[in-house]
Amino acid sequence: MYKLLKQSGAARRGEFQTVHGTVQTPAFMNVATCAAIKGAVSAYDLQSLRCQVMLCNTYHLHLRPGNSVVREAGGLHKFTGWSGPILTDSGGF
Repeated sequence: MYKLLKQSGAARRGEFQTVHGTVQTPAFMNVATCAAIKGAVSAYDLQSLRCQVMLCNTYHLHLRPGNSVVREAGGLHKFTGWSGPILTDSGGF
């Protein structure tokens, strides 16, 4: 659920709650192509950096490593090692 905290002109500050945590907006989202953050940064590093949300590309995940690999790992959170909120997109598919 989204909650508007403050507005000034067109700028808005808010938060939305998920079962995996609350995300303050606006937010910087690290992109995890194929469920991996580029630049030798792990999901565990993101937690220490106080990252709020990870963005994963569903089309790339479908191609590699594949749906069955993610499912067998116990889902995307367990596959990535990220316990916070995850946003997924189609990757321009």
